[in-house]
Amino acid sequence: MRSSLLFPRINRHTRVLPTHIGAASVTAEPVVRCVPPSNSLVEFGAYVAGKKVAAGGIPEAVRLVREHNEANEMPDAYVWVGLHEPAAPEVEWLAEVFGLHPLAVEDAIKAHQRPKVERYGDSLFVVLKTVEFLDHEVSAASSEIIGTGEIMAFVGPDFVVTVRHGRYCPLGEIREKLESKQKLISRGPTGVLHAIADHVVDKYLHVADLMQAELEEVEAAVFAEVSSRDINRIYQLKREMLELKRAVGPLQTPFNALPQRRSIPSEMREYFRDVGDHLSRVCEQVQASNELSDSILQAALARSNALANEDMRKISSWVAIISVPTMIAGIYGMNFDHMPEIKSVYGYPVVLGVMVVACTLLHRAFRRNGWL
Repeated sequence: MRSSLLFPRINRHTRVLPTHIGAASVTAEPVVRCVPPSNSLVEFGAYVAGKKVAAGGIPEAVRLVREHNEANEMPDAYVWVGLHEPAAPEVEWLAEVFGLHPLAVEDAIKAHQRPKVERYGDSLFVVLKTVEFLDHEVSAASSEIIGTGEIMAFVGPDFVVTVRHGRYCPLGEIREKLESKQKLISRGPTGVLHAIADHVVDKYLHVADLMQAELEEVEAAVFAEVSSRDINRIYQLKREMLELKRAVGPLQTPFNALPQRRSIPSEMREYFRDVGDHLSRVCEQVQASNELSDSILQAALARSNALANEDMRKISSWVAIISVPTMIAGIYGMNFDHMPEIKSVYGYPVVLGVMVVACTLLHRAFRRNGWL
């Protein structure tokens, strides 16, 4: 099923076809037209033998690349198209140009996909979650510590189409780095995929290190003498660690198997194995941080309960101390005629002295037991 049928809400690229029946005419249903990318197009380029070739548009770039590859025994030309949050007709137009699979096109339009690596014919479809450690001001306003997005890459023999959702991890820096070195840009579409994956995984490592530092800071606060007992912050970190785990966990198995795929050239397999090793390190670090966050959360709750019990002991101790003079004053407030020391000249100071001595003894006993 064409993905355009699944997105009838997009009508800024539609046209209405009138249908004439005799003298009357009726208006047909709006027909969604596939159009070239416009606002969503970040950049495109045709690369031939490690050099960028000027092209007036995407169709011309594709024509130049395929003519060059047909004329040479060793195809070394490809097209790289970068999009940011495109509309459905724009992705469908690229699907017709490059022959992309409809299911992959549908995933690229919808976004919010699970990280994965899938093969459709002679092309790969890769979904990567992008992460960014947010500033304290931004995280306080949005109650999020880690911002997430997605990069979806269609990788074929002579093309790379990247679709980015979210404002994190832009690919302009990667493109400039590859274009500045002919050795890197001449690696072909799989070289571009490696550069993107390596950049995203390095960002995982950076964010995981920052999260580890945040957890250590919270852990120190939990066990401090004056604990902040900020359970909300700890739970927020725990939730963000799970978000990071969902981003990196599903990629470990497919990326470890990626170097064995026939679509990956032999000279690029070592590079993808290196990315897989870094990803395994990230997964281990995220798992360890996730377990640490569980321990910190349990310790914070236990610490909070312990501090609450300590407060209750202090309150109970002072209540017991105050109850002694209250009891004596209550007894002497009964106004009976026959009570000890009622008529005595020293009765009042004696009773006050008894109150002070009793309260002092109770206070010393509670201090000795650690209640005060």
